Amino acid sequence: MSFSERLAGLMARPGQDNVPRDDVPWHLKYAGRAAGIVGGFFAVLFGLYNCLGILLGDVGCLVGGILQVLVGFAVLAIEAPCCFIFIDYVQQLAEWADQRPYWNRAAFYCVIALVPVFMCLGLGSLFGCGLVFLTGMLYGMMALGKKGSREDMAAMASPNAMSPVQGVPSTDQHSTLMEDPDVWRPT
Repeated sequence: MSFSERLAGLMARPGQDNVPRDDVPWHLKYAGRAAGIVGGFFAVLFGLYNCLGILLGDVGCLVGGILQVLVGFAVLAIEAPCCFIFIDYVQQLAEWADQRPYWNRAAFYCVIALVPVFMCLGLGSLFGCGLVFLTGMLYGMMALGKKGSREDMAAMASPNAMSPVQGVPSTDQHSTLMEDPDVWRPT
């Protein structure tokens, strides 16, 4: 693949989804991508800052800082592969991650963001990995999908609502509740 083909592929990617996901609002897509890019950048920056903990003899912060730099590079490789244009497999990794469901990316980001924080608890690791965790939460919200319409929610909240299987009435939510015998109520 030539340099111009690779560049054209990278420039066409942000507006396109390999898997069509019409149920996700556009602002969540861009917020997730932007939070991932910013979070990855700050994770690398504050990871390098945490590596300076070796000067004080804190090996936990050194290892946590190294892990935080790796977390930042992983997030940047998935969210902004144009930053690594000269590494061949990064584009393939980003395309593979885009084809996965959103909950996979959400779980991955949330888990990898916690490890450096446990290694070195400080403002640098909390802020850098917190942004990566926020990116995971945004992708988790995308995995939930769009909220139902007002009419759908009102229909489901009504006492005689029908279940998704037509013709089968759902049980009233209050019918399974029992009154507390210890509470005195005037008759």
